[in-house]
Amino acid sequence: MSSTVKDMLATYPADLGDIDQAKLTSCIEACVTCAQACTACADACLSEGMVGDLAKCIRTDMDCADICTATAAVLSRHTGYDANITRAILTACATACKACGDECAGHADMHEHCRICAEACRSCEQACNDLITSLG
Repeated sequence: MSSTVKDMLATYPADLGDIDQAKLTSCIEACVTCAQACTACADACLSEGMVGDLAKCIRTDMDCADICTATAAVLSRHTGYDANITRAILTACATACKACGDECAGHADMHEHCRICAEACRSCEQACNDLITSLG
């Protein structure tokens, strides 16, 4: 199956080295999906009647969305690649996704948007950890 991420990696004119391109593609796509889910979840939380009770969820959603967006951007750049920076941002992203997934899971029984967001966070956390493992 073709994806824009996979297609862009395939067109990169230089050698991408030993990085697992399938895991890299999956991770970038998971980061973009998670950022969208977290942004939408924060916005939905702001529309709930009990918005004050969701303040931590909103903040966690927004932090996770920003970190996932930054991670996707860093993973999409390969000129002057530094595995230490890649590993650090992947670790930060997995940490943010775990925190956000845990927070949203706590509201999932009351808010469907939190359930969906928690799932996206768990998928992104796993994709980041899988890519970290493959970096060696």
